[in-house]
Amino acid sequence: MAKEILLNAFDMNTIGHQSSGLWRHPRDRSQDYCSLDYWLELARTLERGLFDGIFLADVAGVYDVYAGTPDAALRAAAQIPTNDPFTLVPAMATVTEHLAFGVTGTLTYEPPYAFARRISSLDHLTKGRMGWNIVTGYLDSAARGMGQRQQASHGRRYAIADEYMEVVYKLWEGSWQDNAVLADAESGVYADPKRVHRVDHSGEHYQLDAVHLSAPSPQRTPVLFQAGSSASGQAFAARHAECVFTFAGPGLRERVVALRKQAIEAGREADALRIFTLVAVIVAPTDAQAQELLEEYTAYGLAEGALALMSGWSGIDLSSASLDESVAEVHTEAIQAAMRGAGSRTVREWAEFLAVGGAAPVVVGSPSTVADRLVELVDATGVDGFNLTYTVMPECVESIVDRLVPALQDRGRYKTEYSPGTYREKLYGRGPYLSDNHPVAAYRIAD
Repeated sequence: MAKEILLNAFDMNTIGHQSSGLWRHPRDRSQDYCSLDYWLELARTLERGLFDGIFLADVAGVYDVYAGTPDAALRAAAQIPTNDPFTLVPAMATVTEHLAFGVTGTLTYEPPYAFARRISSLDHLTKGRMGWNIVTGYLDSAARGMGQRQQASHGRRYAIADEYMEVVYKLWEGSWQDNAVLADAESGVYADPKRVHRVDHSGEHYQLDAVHLSAPSPQRTPVLFQAGSSASGQAFAARHAECVFTFAGPGLRERVVALRKQAIEAGREADALRIFTLVAVIVAPTDAQAQELLEEYTAYGLAEGALALMSGWSGIDLSSASLDESVAEVHTEAIQAAMRGAGSRTVREWAEFLAVGGAAPVVVGSPSTVADRLVELVDATGVDGFNLTYTVMPECVESIVDRLVPALQDRGRYKTEYSPGTYREKLYGRGPYLSDNHPVAAYRIAD
């Protein structure tokens, strides 16, 4: 039986996420990002299209690598201003029943004790539809905003992340037993103290002696997302993640195979990972009309904003390079896969490429053309689905829901209704908790 394709909307609580400058388009409404109505309408549309989830990206700093200042990012609204993504979840959950929420939380700047409670609270409020995108950060500006001189090295950030996961696993899985809550009105006992345990952790980076403040949520541990592209990131994803994001383009199939192999080596199954790649879709009734839309959108792109984003992702100040100069592949402490293969494009070509869809390849065409291309990508590479980044909002999402989704359904490659249960149950067709061969199992306490 052919694999059903999974779809996430890739968004951010900001004006300009990936497509720099498209907020200027006369039909674009992304400037309404501070309005709850904007997000509620989006949530309803995504659920109508049976999207698996909305993935909310985030950054904890400003893009100030380009020319050494945040000016270019500010002028272009390149992921600035940006609001807290977690605040959107309860509101969107009230108007949906099945749509899940994968939210980016930068563990480097989040105390694990407080963060664990926030996630548990949201998992309760959404009835088990919560996911967490685990990131360690990549902007020095974020580190400075948090009182540090600069971010830790790439390898050290992942070492810290491993210990952070141990702490939150202990809180989510090892503090409250499943049967700890009695809610016995007659005896006056709500929770049995013998079934609630203190978490005592003494490590290199974190010290903790506390009881988790939240009772067990529907999933206990949220669905775990991670973008694993560097060697350290892939190894971390193979150990911890359930959903992995990886860049599209050359080598995608090899990265998918490597991730699944590493999951097996970590004691998990190959299908323990749901692997997504980033795509932007422009779909219209005909191929010609879709191409016209692409040209129309491209006219609103802001090259300076695109290069501000690319400079931040790569750690390379592209303002000092000639527009016709090729960008050499270099080692940085930012997103190490961001510049992979960058030497094949000039700075000018990168600016044009990033204007529509950002880092995502753009699939353009009629519903039939785009559906065939997405099916081909899944079958050729082994990915499970796509993070669909937006262009002009909300028309791009409405076109996907009204045009592309039916075309995928006609091919038998997309669900026609939601499965019951929590986010994890929908993804895997089994129980709400992480499987016993995941590292989290080591911290569980039997009833």
